[in-house]
Amino acid sequence: MNLTLPIILISGYLIGSIPFGYLISKIWNIDIRRYGSGNIGATNVYRTLGFMIALLVFVLDLAKGTLAVYLAQRIFDAPWLVISTGLAAILGHMYSIFLNFKGGRGVATSAGVLLGIAPDIFLGALIYTLLIILLTRYVSIASMTTPILVTAALFWLKRPLPYTLVIGLVSILILIRHLPNLKRLLTKSEPRIG
Repeated sequence: MNLTLPIILISGYLIGSIPFGYLISKIWNIDIRRYGSGNIGATNVYRTLGFMIALLVFVLDLAKGTLAVYLAQRIFDAPWLVISTGLAAILGHMYSIFLNFKGGRGVATSAGVLLGIAPDIFLGALIYTLLIILLTRYVSIASMTTPILVTAALFWLKRPLPYTLVIGLVSILILIRHLPNLKRLLTKSEPRIG
């Protein structure tokens, strides 16, 4: 495991670093970072290029987290090694080496990690997220509250402690990266979708 661990962690980070929102928007000769919120994630892609392209970006960003966890699960048995690889992918998305260590807010890639480690909780989180978006038309509210509920669910259902601790840490990171959204929600200037 001496050399395997750093290799798999670096691989997780590099997988997470692939900036699909940026790359796909380039097909339309658009630098997504110069539009809307300036974010490379699916929500900003939706506002700029439409639903189908945003859905593609969301699925690809989600797949990064699931792939990283899947690779780790094939090699390691220990939950802390698996979730560390998932965390590396999330950090890769947030701080992409391909975009000068800038990136997205990590929500879709975190969802992909959750799908890999707890598909049942992922399903519940997906239903909750869709309901919140449908009821409020604010993606940011779902993005900020879902990780907190997921952390609580992991704890309540007695999943491996490393999963709960790391997802809790990721929840804090996601909240920090959504502080501008929170300020806009408080001043009622946050754009709705649809």
